Amino acid sequence: MTTHARTANTELIVRYYDGCSAGDLDELRATLHPDVVHYFLAPNPGSAPVAGAEHLARYWRTVARKIDARWVVDHVLDGGSEAVIEWTMFSRPAGAGPGARTATRGAEWFVFRDGLIVEIRSYYQQRPQTSELHGFPYGERRFSVLGAERSSVHEPAAEPGRVGPE
Repeated sequence: MTTHARTANTELIVRYYDGCSAGDLDELRATLHPDVVHYFLAPNPGSAPVAGAEHLARYWRTVARKIDARWVVDHVLDGGSEAVIEWTMFSRPAGAGPGARTATRGAEWFVFRDGLIVEIRSYYQQRPQTSELHGFPYGERRFSVLGAERSSVHEPAAEPGRVGPE
């Protein structure tokens, strides 16, 4: 389904999100600079910055396990040392059964150093229900949608809930 030209940065970002979805510590460590800092939009739960590759990798493993999260990269603008993406996180709402899913739309700004991700600035609002742009034609633009957790940029490697070992 991939139709976009995949730059090295796009490949790195897709690997990072596949690692997040799978809770794969080795894959996450392979994409993150040791000095990485991830900034979150407040007042989301857990909006304090997360610093360090090991800390961030373990953070995403915990999140993936808790809410059966799967991230899909929907769109990328790559500027060389920086990139901006639109993404969707599919997850199981708190207290919902195993088949229930919501979609959270967001955008992130990535900064790269030495071929790795060194900074992430994340812009989204976490809600218990699907949150997205009203009237935006996600499916027509080949973005991911509920029931089709993939896009023209990213065909995820992992199923949600298939989280890596300790």
